[in-house]
Parts: sequence; structure tokens; C-alpha cells
Amino acid sequence: MSDSSEKIREDDPGSVKEARSNLIREIENVIVGQQDVVEQLLISLFSRGHCLLVGVPGLAKTLLVNTLAKVLDLKFNRIQFTPDLMPSDIIGTEIIQEDVAAGERKMRFLKGPVFANLILADEINRTPPKTQSALLQAMQEYKVTVGGVTYELEQPFLVVATQNPIEMEGTYPLPEAQLDRFMFSIYVDYPKIDEEINIVNLTTSALQPQIKQVMSGDDILRIQDAVRRFPAAEVVVKYAVDLVRSTRPGDESCPDTIKKWINWGAGPRASQYLVLGAKSRAIMHGRDTTTIDDIKAVAKLVLRHRILTTFNAEADGIDSPYIIDELLKTVKDYKT
Repeated sequence: MSDSSEKIREDDPGSVKEARSNLIREIENVIVGQQDVVEQLLISLFSRGHCLLVGVPGLAKTLLVNTLAKVLDLKFNRIQFTPDLMPSDIIGTEIIQEDVAAGERKMRFLKGPVFANLILADEINRTPPKTQSALLQAMQEYKVTVGGVTYELEQPFLVVATQNPIEMEGTYPLPEAQLDRFMFSIYVDYPKIDEEINIVNLTTSALQPQIKQVMSGDDILRIQDAVRRFPAAEVVVKYAVDLVRSTRPGDESCPDTIKKWINWGAGPRASQYLVLGAKSRAIMHGRDTTTIDDIKAVAKLVLRHRILTTFNAEADGIDSPYIIDELLKTVKDYKT
């Protein structure tokens, strides 16, 4: 374990803040820009949540996840999702093994790539829903069941899936149950001009950036436990629940101007993720309590993939981030 790792005290937000700064500093040795994306990934990781990265090819999504695994000293596996991928290619399969000494055959389980700490599900929407669903139990219960036997996954366990938002040919929409397993939907945008110049200079030279481990899996588990114990005032929880309920067109708290744009709103899991994300953000910034501003900071990440818009919204050019912005203006902001 590195010296930086030994200094982390999960009961001290200041210590977690310093660890976050060390993590970001190391990641920036490889990844140019994308500070918000890195921050959001860390919030999700410390909340025990999974992430969906949405962005066009070539924005270093794979490199970012791989770099995160290295600085955290986590076992990393990348699964390339393709139309012919089978569930057994993800979770593993049973094979018949012959015991020559005993003269008998028995079943042996060969673990799939899901048995790692950090999984990159690359282009997850390129495989049929049946194969996508192979991740459901792993993401929710941290377990895999094959042939009636349940296998525990080593923690920490984080799934980061990528999706190309512009190429729809040969893709399959993610089922709502699959989407709901992702805590955050993170949009990865193009770099700024100065960042792109730095990227080109860095990637076309002989220089190979060196990064070091600044945190261990045990550190992450302790911080994850600390996030669960971290305080959130009743008004903060109430605000999170009110915001989620306002996304449901059948609920009286949903504004009339919004109802025509929403088919389905977010469920209770969204309220849970809002509070957990807010707690994680607060402890990462060295504060000793959670605020409504923390809820607002993670609102789009939690809600944008949980709101199903109507044809009226599409006709009006309205998307879920716009709806969330409008709800943030209308939902009562309690004083904390």
C-alpha cells in the first residue's frame, strides 16, 4: 500500500478530500481534461454505484477507466459487447472435467471476465437484451448464479458501460431494468481546443506517462462504508424525494407544464442514488454534512436516463436534461 493510501481515514472528510485530490492528480498525468467526468466517476465509485458513459468514439473513455483501475490498484477487465456475445462470455460457464485418478467426470466452473473489481462494458448496446441482462444480478447483488450455484464477486465492484449516442445501426436499446441499475449517466463531451492540442502533443510523442497507485481496494471499501454513515439532514432527503416524485406525470407534485413531456418518471432507486451521490460528493470535498446543492449537482446524472419523454416532447425539441432543469427551478428548495 502506498504512503498516500496509509493516510486515508474514512471518518475524516479532510483525509478523503486529500485522497481525491491525489487520485485526480495521477489521472491527469494520462487523461487531459474531462475533470467533471473523473469527479463523477469517483462519486459513483464511493457510492457503490455503476456508470453509463455516453460519448462518441475517440474521447478516451476506455483509457480513463483503465487509468482509474491502475491508480486504485483494482483488477480490471474490458468486455467488448458485440451482437454474437453470449451471457456465458460474461459470467462464465461450466465445463465437464475428467478426474483420471478417480475415474469420474465432474462439472467445473470457469469464471468469466465479470469476476474483477472494475468492468468496462464497451458499447453495451451492441449486444441483445438477453446478453445485457447477464450483468443484472452482478450489478445489483454482487453475485453470479450458474447451474444453481451462487458465486460472490470480489468488492469493490464497479461496472462502467460505454454507449455511442450517434450510431444506432446494429444496436439494441437498453431495457429500462438495465438502465435503472446505473447510478449515473455521464455525458463525455469533446475537449476544449487547448486540451485537444495537449492531447495530440501527448499521444504523438515518445513520452510514456507514469502513474502510481494512490489508493487500495480496502481504502475504497472503507470510504464506501463512510458514505453510508455520512449525515444527511431530513430536509435534504425530503428535497431529493420531492424532486424524484416531480418527474412522475401521475403525481400531483409534477408541474402541469411538465406532464405533457413525460411518459414515465423515476422510481425510488433514483431518490436513493440522489442522496448517496450527494453524500459522496460532500465527503469528497471535505465537508461534514450534505446539502441540497449536493443533490442538485448530481440530479442530471441520476435522472436523465430515468425519464422517458413523450412524442410531444420530441416534437417540441425537449429532452430529459431540459426537463430536469425546469424541475430544479420549480421544486421547493428547503433551507439547510
